[in-house]
Amino acid sequence: MKSKAATYFLWFFLGFFSAHSFYLGKIGKGILYLLTCQLFGIGWIIDLFLIDGMVDRYNLELKTSRIETIYV
Repeated sequence: MKSKAATYFLWFFLGFFSAHSFYLGKIGKGILYLLTCQLFGIGWIIDLFLIDGMVDRYNLELKTSRIETIYV
């Protein structure tokens, strides 16, 4: 389970390096953001509003994959 507080911390202090994207397992997005300087700064602001959903989605996918491995 990933923490929203940790994700916001990474976004604020290391967001220029896409640390929050890598933390949530979004490697492709992290590399894209890294190479384009956070889509020229716009991506950093957009992620502020999307982090809640990204963390919830990550945790839900993790929980779902754990349940599937138990029942399979």
